[in-house]
Amino acid sequence: MAIPVIDFSKTEGEERSRTLAEIAHCCEEWGFFQLVNHGISEELLERVKKVASECYKVEREAGFEESEPVKKLKELMEKESCDERIEDVDWEDVFLLTDDNADQWPSKTAGFRETMKEYRSELKKLAMRVMETMDENLGLPKGYMKKAFNGGEEEEDAAFFGTKVSHYPPCPEPEKVAGLRAHTDAGGVILLFQDDEVESLQILKDGVWLDVQPLKNAIVINTGDQVEVLSNGRYKSVWHRILATPHGNRRSIASFYNPSIEATIHPASQLLAEEAGAGYPSFVFGDYMSVYAEQKFLPKEPRFQAVKAV
Repeated sequence: MAIPVIDFSKTEGEERSRTLAEIAHCCEEWGFFQLVNHGISEELLERVKKVASECYKVEREAGFEESEPVKKLKELMEKESCDERIEDVDWEDVFLLTDDNADQWPSKTAGFRETMKEYRSELKKLAMRVMETMDENLGLPKGYMKKAFNGGEEEEDAAFFGTKVSHYPPCPEPEKVAGLRAHTDAGGVILLFQDDEVESLQILKDGVWLDVQPLKNAIVINTGDQVEVLSNGRYKSVWHRILATPHGNRRSIASFYNPSIEATIHPASQLLAEEAGAGYPSFVFGDYMSVYAEQKFLPKEPRFQAVKAV
């Protein structure tokens, strides 16, 4: 079973209604879908792939070889008989790009900073369009989700937009460690530019782990925990994981449009049925992140209950 693919260009034109309905179905039944014809140029995406891969080779690979997951796996395999599995680290090299840490971005890879700045600018525009589509499908005013994530202000840019650049190098014992352990995403809307050759991303659908098939230059969209709350459970954040693999160095560039840490998140009043009411508490996103930091790989429902209600 393949993850749904949406031609985002069709949200304009004669097939708009049908395309919006397809996106709504993806958000309600899948929590993951892939966008093609999303408006980001092929030329830019090819440059992103190039500089990300070069950055790993030039600035990251040596460090990964000395990292905790590599050391732990070596120690595990030196044991005479071992049925154990490493459960507390991931087979992942990762760093974060934000507007606030731009002076710390990798600097030894030609074109990295300029390319990723351009990419993040274009991707943020796409995030806005995706959120506006979700607003429309939920029957909410245009810009509702953006305003909620910005702490209730329409024009402010307080929401967090970060980009995680990850690589999952070949693993000699992939059954002993996860590329990235199963989790749901804490924030809002996630836009992933994944490797178009090496597969290993999986989502949990109806109790079965399904591969998110590589699709050249597509952008994978998934909904985070805060979209689940805002939609009062109509849209769900979905469990996903990355498998360690013996071959290939999987590239993954995930960008997160998340609420400001001071934003109060709660189900939209327009989505509260009189007989049912709110299915989630109202809370400050920063408080939720404090809980998530401790419980990321645990069941998500207790996180909603544990966070301090506003």
